[in-house]
Amino acid sequence: MNTTIVHFDLDTFFVSCERLLDSRLNNKPVIVGGTGDRGVVSAASYETRAYGVHSGMPMKMARQLCPNAIYIRGNAGTYTKFSKQVTEILQSEVPVLEKSSVDEFYADLTGMDRFFGCYKFASELRNKIIHEAGLPISFGLSVNKTVSKVATNEAKPNNQLKIDVGYEKAFLAPLSIKKIPMVGEKTYRTFCNMGIKNVHMVQKMPVDMMTSVFGKNGRIIWQRANGIDHTPIVEYHERKSISSERTYGQDTINITTLKTTITAMAENLAFQLRRGGKLTSCVTVKIRYSDFQTYSKQIKIPYTSADHHLIPVVMQLFENLFRRRLLIRLVGVRYSGLTAGTYQINLFDDEKKTVNLYRAMDDIRIRFGDRSIMRAATMGEGARTIGNFTNPFSGEPPIVLAHRTQ
Repeated sequence: MNTTIVHFDLDTFFVSCERLLDSRLNNKPVIVGGTGDRGVVSAASYETRAYGVHSGMPMKMARQLCPNAIYIRGNAGTYTKFSKQVTEILQSEVPVLEKSSVDEFYADLTGMDRFFGCYKFASELRNKIIHEAGLPISFGLSVNKTVSKVATNEAKPNNQLKIDVGYEKAFLAPLSIKKIPMVGEKTYRTFCNMGIKNVHMVQKMPVDMMTSVFGKNGRIIWQRANGIDHTPIVEYHERKSISSERTYGQDTINITTLKTTITAMAENLAFQLRRGGKLTSCVTVKIRYSDFQTYSKQIKIPYTSADHHLIPVVMQLFENLFRRRLLIRLVGVRYSGLTAGTYQINLFDDEKKTVNLYRAMDDIRIRFGDRSIMRAATMGEGARTIGNFTNPFSGEPPIVLAHRTQ
């Protein structure tokens, strides 16, 4: 039996949410993202595309290309709410659902042709989302995830497309190689240097040549260009690490601000570990200087999720890393090597009252927010925006707003 995979994508999701909240934004050029000079475009309405604006572009460049657009910083809580609404509609209707990002979904409809007709069912489901959530959405339907995703991008905006079984290769052939997932700017430039710009040229290439140029990814790109993809639907995404980064509005060498930010990130991530019932065994600290040189250090530690164990490790890594004494653009903290478990009392250092203190603090944070209670050392200017409004271990992908400023 051939599989049937449908890919749903909410069109310009952040912009659509803002328009749902304020109808005055309809049919006007709208850009959502970091509003400072170092901000990045998270979503751009189709009205701005004619000016060359696209997601991932520096906000400073977007302002130059489209000065008359309406610029909105956005709200993660709002977008999460709308995303959950669409997720609940899909979960109630489809047998197997994968939420690959805040605005993208894959559903396995294999076998439903016997009862409903997969294309008809997907069309009715799309109309239901538009009617109940009020958000424009597109979908592509085919035998695998790659072709369905490409079909969705070809169907946009606010439309749908079905690729019949056996026509996957013919559908992909005339498209630009950039349309294939996994082909980024660097890979695309390599293809251009080889004189290859369209998918049909890749389809004609020997797979051995692809692997000699791109390594093991070359075989995957060749398979996807030929409409071959056996990637299964994954209902739950297991987080292997959690991290937090902050880019300052102005490069700084203020050691107090830097340490405040680092401490706040270490404390908040430790709370996220305890809330998700996780322990970490590897701590990483990253620094990016004003000349864009990026350095990181990591260390293996005994499994823990306690602030008073993790913060000293993070601060020591920062002290060892901060050697150049140049202006700093970005700092970050990451906990990896995660495993399920709860905080264990250290036989020599900890007392029961320490565990009770963490439990009380976490209860307050869960009820009133991440920043409702904090260490005095994290109350400075550098830690204003540190916090996470969602549980990173819920199985859903994180929401990314591309805010690069404090």
